Amino acid sequence: MSRPNDNFFERVYAVARQIPYGKVTSYGAIAKVLGSARSARMVGWAMNAAHNLEDVPAHRVVNRKGLLTGKHHFDGTNLMQQLLESEGIVVVDNQIVDFEKHFWEPEMSF
Repeated sequence: MSRPNDNFFERVYAVARQIPYGKVTSYGAIAKVLGSARSARMVGWAMNAAHNLEDVPAHRVVNRKGLLTGKHHFDGTNLMQQLLESEGIVVVDNQIVDFEKHFWEPEMSF
């Protein structure tokens, strides 16, 4: 039996899978491209639930200011930051340096 959020979560994951290596996007940008601009928090819930999905790069989704607000959902104290840094993204005090340079705007419509 599926839950009401299952389809939305799958749509979120489809967008997240498109985020290029070395780029990030925001919860709000994903919500907007899905036609649910006011659902950034639900996108966050989807990312929190994605920790067991190896093909969903949840570490590439941050808040609108480039803060690693979801980092406590990753195993280890700095895993989210380490994953981003392994892709060439500099993180200082839990915030992406040059956020605009690394930001990827989803363009697909679902």
